[in-house]
Amino acid sequence: MGNEPAAGNALFVAARVRRGWHTTPDFTEAYGRHAAAMGERATISLRQARRWESGRPAWPNRDARRVLVAMFGMELEDLGFTRSPARHQEPAGHGPGHGILGKNTPGRHRPDLGVLAHAPLLDTAGLEHLADSVAGARRYNDSLLLTHLRTALDEAARADGRWGPRQVLPVALGIVGATDATARERPAIRRELLALGARAAEFTAWVHRDGGAPPQATTYWHDRAIEWAVLAGDGPMHAYILLRRAQVTDRHDALRMRDLAHVAARGPWRLPPRARAEALQQEARALALTGAPHDQVTRTLDEAHEALTDAPPPQPATCTGPLCAGYTADRLMAQSAICHRGGGQPAHAVALLRQHLPTATFAPRDRAFFTAHLAGALAAVGEVDDAATTGMEVLRLAAAPHFGQALGELRRTLAALRPHARRPAVRELRQALAAVSA
Repeated sequence: MGNEPAAGNALFVAARVRRGWHTTPDFTEAYGRHAAAMGERATISLRQARRWESGRPAWPNRDARRVLVAMFGMELEDLGFTRSPARHQEPAGHGPGHGILGKNTPGRHRPDLGVLAHAPLLDTAGLEHLADSVAGARRYNDSLLLTHLRTALDEAARADGRWGPRQVLPVALGIVGATDATARERPAIRRELLALGARAAEFTAWVHRDGGAPPQATTYWHDRAIEWAVLAGDGPMHAYILLRRAQVTDRHDALRMRDLAHVAARGPWRLPPRARAEALQQEARALALTGAPHDQVTRTLDEAHEALTDAPPPQPATCTGPLCAGYTADRLMAQSAICHRGGGQPAHAVALLRQHLPTATFAPRDRAFFTAHLAGALAAVGEVDDAATTGMEVLRLAAAPHFGQALGELRRTLAALRPHARRPAVRELRQALAAVSA
């Protein structure tokens, strides 16, 4: 069975991501540093590292084994490597109960469960069930496998909105790895698995982004998601991934953001109305950032509102249900405030956010993100103490789960408040944010 999300060896990829090596080049550079520190002359190429991330990585040579064990502090079997059959040992990953995420195997110690151990979305029994079911995916019939993977992805998304990316990333990697591996083996449901894999990969891209991974990590997972959506014939999902790419595009690259959102909303596919509303809102934000005329921005936002009027009633948001089924007018209004802030109208943004934040129902991450934008808009209109007090509210929401987008906006706000650094409220915010960053 394949062992890696998209590339094959999930154990290896999850282990390197946990240690801060988010991409294969990051790992290759770290390997060279460790080898030099150990006095080893062995170096590896990107090609060799990618072989180790493939579905059936060969057992490394003696020098590479020493470096890998020193780098990870783990046995090679727990990194997804398979001993040579000539050693007359059972290949790792094929013993009873051992697989993508690891489980107890008779006669050996418990493998590293760092992939799951700190994920609060499941209790201990749930963690064991997820590890066992992903590792033993072959034991499930097609229908049960699809149900299990969809349920796991939806639970991970709910946990992400509450507990943050660092807790959920290992679970996301496990889900996308299991989906990719089983799609190779089950032609009867391959298309359904690829469609699910596209959603899991898009979610994994988002978790990387919010967790502070380098941009290339997010790009990698978006690329995988688009590939699988195309192979599954899922045009709306392809469009949705373009929307998500627009949302993670830096505001200083507003033209690219506009192009991505425009194609997502108006391309050769038909997004569900709520997803189309969100794409149009993102296009309006990009237009505002490019300095487009205010009436053009307003017309695009009006289109987003019209799309919502054509939508069926909202449903609880999930990763596997209708796209953007939980997208509501309150969320559109909060995002419109961000759009007006980007277009140089911070007072309008303050009014909208003060109107909708108190009454809307948002997940903790979203509330932290929108509140951070309120703090920034308050700073822009000169309400310095209110901006700092609102920033402290963002910290209460975002510090423990480390919601990266909200904390990033808060740093931007603090930079805007620098001329008022001696005010007690601003000083308190600066000290609190510094403590969180430390």
